[in-house]
Amino acid sequence: LRCSWASGGGLVQAGGSLRLSCAASGGAFSTYGMAWFRQAPGNEREFVAAIHRNGWTRYYADSVKGRFAVSRDNAKNTVSSQMNSLKPKDTAVYYCGIILERAWMSNSLSVNDIQSWGKGTQVTVSS
Repeated sequence: LRCSWASGGGLVQAGGSLRLSCAASGGAFSTYGMAWFRQAPGNEREFVAAIHRNGWTRYYADSVKGRFAVSRDNAKNTVSSQMNSLKPKDTAVYYCGIILERAWMSNSLSVNDIQSWGKGTQVTVSS
């Protein structure tokens, strides 16, 4: 299974919303947890959100909790992130990732827990 495309990034004013989507192909999508990470210039890639393969257990970084909502559509092999109340500090390149089967699902996932990354999509929030 690999991430095949990502979309939805763009430029938005503070307080605005964007919806990111990512598709995967080549494997049993419904058996994998999926995650979103982001990387701002000069920073390490950091965890944003994740969704368990069961489709209802979700995990969020404290910085986005209450503003972002991750979801998945197993029929379409896609994962999405609805991002509301965006702030300038949310500016980054966002990446979807397929979580390793052996990884422990939590809000502390690291880049080492990801087996495959999608192409990044730029999100820029202006003040």
